Amino acid sequence: QEGSLCAQHCLNNLLQGEYFSPVELSSIARQLDEEERMRMAEGGVTSEDYRTFLQQPSGNMDDSGFFSIQVISNALKVWGLELILFNSPEYQRLRIDPINEKSFICNYKEHWFTVRKLGKQWFNLNSLLTGPELISDTYLALFLAQLQQEGYSIFVVKGDLPDCEADQLLQMIRVQQMHRPKLIGEELAQLKEQRIQKTDLQRVLEANDGSGMLDEDEEDLQRALALSRQDIDMEDEEADLRRAIQLSMQGSSRNVCQEIPQTSGTHLTSEELRKRREAYFEKQQQQQQQDPPAQLSHPCEKPTTSSGALGSDPAGDAISEEDMLQAAVTMSLEIVRNNFKTEGKK
Repeated sequence: QEGSLCAQHCLNNLLQGEYFSPVELSSIARQLDEEERMRMAEGGVTSEDYRTFLQQPSGNMDDSGFFSIQVISNALKVWGLELILFNSPEYQRLRIDPINEKSFICNYKEHWFTVRKLGKQWFNLNSLLTGPELISDTYLALFLAQLQQEGYSIFVVKGDLPDCEADQLLQMIRVQQMHRPKLIGEELAQLKEQRIQKTDLQRVLEANDGSGMLDEDEEDLQRALALSRQDIDMEDEEADLRRAIQLSMQGSSRNVCQEIPQTSGTHLTSEELRKRREAYFEKQQQQQQQDPPAQLSHPCEKPTTSSGALGSDPAGDAISEEDMLQAAVTMSLEIVRNNFKTEGKK
């Protein structure tokens, strides 16, 4: 709808063509005003009623584009059409089913719209909608009753409407409507909101030039990686010591003293490890008694004498075993730290 020219749109939707313009309807309204003035002048141009009539604005049109029912009725007389009030006693006595009519004109306050049958189907041609609204035959009577309840005046259009392409086409086919049209105000509000959202998005993208958000994501990723590396580098010494002792108890002594036989994958208790070490030192003592004393090749193997052999001097045995365990723990710590450094570089 353009402006408040609902009466013009109502007539053109009824006739399915651009038959009336605001200028033509204004001409009809001025003609009606002149006829009313002449009737009032019959009572005397000096009468109080006549002077009051002249001071009042036109009742057939106004500056907003509104036109009265008299203007619409006179415009339809050009096409041989007549308007009858739908809820008038004269029409109600006829008991005509609304489905058997051809069209209706509805008015509430200053708004006019047409309901018309095209082909074999009814349509609400309200100019405030984004498109025609399909009305089923079973819903037509309920639709008109609802309009009356809301305060609308309904007029039945009597006479033969001019031929139109839409009526000819819909005589052959029936249409289906999946979605009802919205009011123009609702549609415009949605479009305006979409434009605002789009403008805001474009403004953000232009401000960041498409790279700001990417830089922010990259910074977050770098920050997460740095925190991850920091967690590894700041591993506390107590955890290192626990790992070293565990590795030592589970066979890491094989890496320290390779001469000690051990089954791969076997988890030894401290008692089993002590017994194996005692057997190892006993074997070393026997070799020293047969051969001259020699320096052990492995750095963790400390030279021993007969007094330091296991079983001959308990105190010496305890000191030797403690030294061996300390050496294993120290080397295991070095292995763990080297592994962490290697993994960190990867």
